[in-house]
Amino acid sequence: MSSVTLTVVHDGMEAEELCGLLRVNGIPCYHRRTAIAQGAVDGSASMSGPTEVLVNERDLERARELLSTPPKVDRDAGP
Repeated sequence: MSSVTLTVVHDGMEAEELCGLLRVNGIPCYHRRTAIAQGAVDGSASMSGPTEVLVNERDLERARELLSTPPKVDRDAGP
């Protein structure tokens, strides 16, 4: 099965957070820096820079639905 880009986020930390959400909902996910980030001034392999979030093609629609659904808030939970 081929992987497709779900979205592009600001950096690797944001991508990892998003992949965590997808994974706990049964959607395998990984991320990689985009080609835009390959010419970074410092040339580092840091987690900063535009990062693609990828999913299996068969999971794309379900992943999009998950991202478009606002999180549920437990109003009874304390601070």
